[in-house]
Amino acid sequence: MNFFALNFRPRHARVIFFVAATLCAASSQADSLDFDKVFNDKAEPAQVYFQASYQLGADKHEVQVWRDRHQHLKRRTDDALETFIFKQPKELEWSMVVLDLKRKIRTDIDRTNLYRIGHFTDWFSMSHALSRPAAAYQLTMTDKPLLQEKPVDNCNWYSLTRNSTESKICWSKKYRLPLLITDSASQVQWRVTKLSSKPMAASTFDIHDDHFVRNNANEDIHAD
Repeated sequence: MNFFALNFRPRHARVIFFVAATLCAASSQADSLDFDKVFNDKAEPAQVYFQASYQLGADKHEVQVWRDRHQHLKRRTDDALETFIFKQPKELEWSMVVLDLKRKIRTDIDRTNLYRIGHFTDWFSMSHALSRPAAAYQLTMTDKPLLQEKPVDNCNWYSLTRNSTESKICWSKKYRLPLLITDSASQVQWRVTKLSSKPMAASTFDIHDDHFVRNNANEDIHAD
């Protein structure tokens, strides 16, 4: 006979259920892998260039990313926006320049001021296309899903569950980058289509903003 049935009266049922549920939750958390230990930038190539397509709602987008260690980052999205980030080694602070290529507007803003207006982003998510979960999550290794698309390089597959929503991530340890991401229905949400770790020319991170209107968001935020 069950130990609880021998030693507890019915009025203790809620306590027993709470204890059992707590133990199960603790076990589940213990079984989960640590996001930062699995997805990090350790031993990544000095420079990486990649092209990717991603799904945002009903719309499909294209992005190109040039990543230079922890110092320079360039992102070109849909041939409409160019984002440059410049950072000193071992420093948290960085500066961002956004070029609206269609409207010819340049906007300058620093990391601290982005946080002040409620836009919480970091170097890792911008340069590695993967954001750390803000709340509780479950991360485990998983089998490769059945997909028509093949990753451009070798990867390990992980299942990441947040708020009961699962994503499957094909993570490249070589490039420190998700090569494929699918939803719970195995629909591809992110796919790297080109990938290289060849040295880049220093001019890659030059900003071409002739005849652009300049908007210094830092001054506007300080003025408020």
